[in-house]
Amino acid sequence: MDSLEEILGRHPFFAGFEAGHGRLVAGCARNLRFAAGQYLFREGDPADEFFLIRHGKVALELVEPGRPPVVFATLGAGEIVGASWLLPPYRWRLAARAVEPTRAIGIDAACLRGKCEADHHLGYEMMKRFLPILVERLQATRLQLLDVYGKH
Repeated sequence: MDSLEEILGRHPFFAGFEAGHGRLVAGCARNLRFAAGQYLFREGDPADEFFLIRHGKVALELVEPGRPPVVFATLGAGEIVGASWLLPPYRWRLAARAVEPTRAIGIDAACLRGKCEADHHLGYEMMKRFLPILVERLQATRLQLLDVYGKH
């Protein structure tokens, strides 16, 4: 059976990561399984973990009371779910739901923030990996809004 450090090392998010940093992150990690329809997190809940998808699919949802959730992205194997753990107040600003059986690695946010604070090189590496993903998702959301509300 592979160790969490080995599994993390094969995930695209950690490609090229220093071995020592991989060990630090693995110390904050755990294997998780989500059934189809199960929420990884809901909007407003504490953002105390983020997730690396190994298998399956996860829908990112915007929820407005009295209306059905709006799925604005679906993520799959090799992608990450959740960035609200990075900045206070550490609360989810959306919901994430497994749309099929999903296996993921959960990374404890407080644990990782502490290790990033103690090792700024690790923190910088994490930011260099998260920021392009956030910019890409922001751009995709912008294009969706233009498609829905833009002039044709």
